Amino acid sequence: MFGLLLVAACASHPAPPRTSSTLPPLLPWPARVEAGHGRYVVHDGAKLDAAGGDEAGAIARGFAARIAGDRGLRLDVAPGDVRDAGIVFALRPDDASLPEGEGYRLVVDATHVELTAREARGLFRGSTTLWQLLTPTMAPATAIDVPAVRIEDHPRFAWRGAMLDSARHFQPPEFVKRFIDEIALAKLDVLHWHLTDDQGWRIEIKRHPRLTEIGAWRRPAGAAGTDADGKPVRYGGFYTQDEIRDIVRHAAERYVTIVPEIDMPGHMQAAIAAYPELGASRDEPVVSPDWGVHSYLLAVDETTIAFMQDVLDEVVDLFPSTYIHIGGDEAVKDQWKASPAVQARMRELGLADENALQGWFIARMQRHLAARGRKLIGWDEILEGGVPTDAAVMSWRGTKGGIEAANAGHRVVMAPSPDLYLDHLQSDAADEPSGRPDLRTLADIYAFDATAGMDASAAGRVLGAQANLWTEHMRTTAMVEHAAFPRLAALAETLWSPRESRDWRGFITRLVPQMERWRAHGIAAARSAFEVRFSDTPQGVVLSNQAGLPMRYTLDGSEPNAQAERYAGALAVPAGATVRAAAWLEGRRIGPVASREPGAQRRRASNELAQCSGKLVLRIEDDAPPQGPRAFFDVDLFDPCWTWPHAPLDAATRIRVAVGQLPYNFQLAADVVNIVPRPAPATPAGELLVRDGCAGEPLATLPLEHARAQPGVTVLEAGLPSLPGVHDLCFMFSGEGRDPLWAIDAIELLPR
Repeated sequence: MFGLLLVAACASHPAPPRTSSTLPPLLPWPARVEAGHGRYVVHDGAKLDAAGGDEAGAIARGFAARIAGDRGLRLDVAPGDVRDAGIVFALRPDDASLPEGEGYRLVVDATHVELTAREARGLFRGSTTLWQLLTPTMAPATAIDVPAVRIEDHPRFAWRGAMLDSARHFQPPEFVKRFIDEIALAKLDVLHWHLTDDQGWRIEIKRHPRLTEIGAWRRPAGAAGTDADGKPVRYGGFYTQDEIRDIVRHAAERYVTIVPEIDMPGHMQAAIAAYPELGASRDEPVVSPDWGVHSYLLAVDETTIAFMQDVLDEVVDLFPSTYIHIGGDEAVKDQWKASPAVQARMRELGLADENALQGWFIARMQRHLAARGRKLIGWDEILEGGVPTDAAVMSWRGTKGGIEAANAGHRVVMAPSPDLYLDHLQSDAADEPSGRPDLRTLADIYAFDATAGMDASAAGRVLGAQANLWTEHMRTTAMVEHAAFPRLAALAETLWSPRESRDWRGFITRLVPQMERWRAHGIAAARSAFEVRFSDTPQGVVLSNQAGLPMRYTLDGSEPNAQAERYAGALAVPAGATVRAAAWLEGRRIGPVASREPGAQRRRASNELAQCSGKLVLRIEDDAPPQGPRAFFDVDLFDPCWTWPHAPLDAATRIRVAVGQLPYNFQLAADVVNIVPRPAPATPAGELLVRDGCAGEPLATLPLEHARAQPGVTVLEAGLPSLPGVHDLCFMFSGEGRDPLWAIDAIELLPR
């Protein structure tokens, strides 16, 4: 069955999807679709006529290769006038009846398939629509029925993007190309590639080789920084210029523009570790193993300016994109304020403050790029120092900066946090990987509107939008895919399809075949939106799923089928019974079968516990073991304290707690004052304290000596006093709560 992806719904569950119509399940939904009569059968060996020159031929061959790979059906691609060709790809630049740019027309009738466009990129976009028509399933075939249809299509926005952060965790070139393949098939057309940051420099710069010799490598914090022999781990990687050229070529063949980002003047610790003379403080940092906002800034002397312009020159030579991203975000000005040389430079330039100095720095880069025929784009902080109106602004601190920039005449790309930040989790399920637990579901992404709050004039300056994949907490490529898909499909529809055609219920239905395509391509798309969740309430066990789909369940441990009971309300589950349930759509099971085992009310995973204050909560992956799966902990960096409301203690005599220790590799700067103090430890290794309410009586103390001696998860046990009824249990660790950062993995109450 389809392990359907992730997330979806609003706080109040959306209505179930409508039943399918005669129209094909396309993503994103085209501007105009008309169902025809009959079908056209594409047979193995069918001829595909590519008319319109080399680009049309290349698009046709790429399409044929996809169909052969996905369905095993071969198409015979021939250039020019093939009179008996059943499929035609044609570039017709002078046909005014066709949409411009990325627009296309696709006609399928009982006699043939014809795809036409005025530009090659439009022909490619149309080929991805035809690919969907030929892949309603991914099963091998020697003949495929294609429904008759007429499609006239074009995008709503020109910039439909995804940002991939390769600086925090290096992804292999083959993964980057596969990621480009999938976003291109979704009709996204921009890959914003975040290549440098405090934790790594990923792009080879031949004039300054230490940027990758030193800056591309770090020693991870905590247990992950030491190998089995006790030696330091060297972690990282970089893309050679030849690899980058290959990736850029690969993207261009799929009509995806790569916009590189070299973040400056902040987020530069890796570069300063390689060349300390670049830094405003003139000290010698390491490539950072920490997350958060770092203090290192570039110097502002002419030598540093020339160095960064050297970097941009090589970037421009590698990437043909109109825009080059120079970052400009989170440049904390402490080092500039403390540097006599920087302060003297400000006086020399006649600048009022450090914000103006950053504006001067960005303007120098903007003029340099303009001399190379390129345009600058940066995060919305670049507005604070003043930039020329031909610089584009990427709004990340909410939408406010984008609205202000558009009103001021700038071109704008909307990429607001948290709306389009895919490091936010998609659900609160225990198997969601690490990230920010403040959810951004599939439905949240689908509801995004890039021009909300703007008048028509400002809206006309919005190039589009993108979702950002910040990878601090996405160590593996599977985690990146889980975070990206299917949420990028939701974004693609909001940016391509007409605003008035947005249809959440239809979108959910049309995701079903796309989930099978991702699975066949080996993409680890998330299934969270369709997974059944169980909640214990006074009325009984409540079942839910984010998509609001109907559910069927069993109480005898068997797998639910079409004859299983349909869920209608809270269940009175007999003692010792196992509940198994799944979501259903149009008569078939969607997603996995979820189970609630006996005794579940006496167990809580980390994600099921409440945070005492919830000041800065992250889901953090354990740093051990070196290989294999790792635990995930929900923990508040400022207040690592958890509660279990209404814990059933009437039959419990002992408590079992699985705990882990994490490196405190977080740059909190002035926010360290927000860390909540904890009780002093009674032993050198400290203890986990269990209380009846956070201000209540101690119920148990679990020493951490055994846990401190080993990485990974450790299980601790202690006795409990005899207490009737339910109690609000509170869990906190003694000591200052830093280095290591202790966290809870799971808790179980053990009966008599």
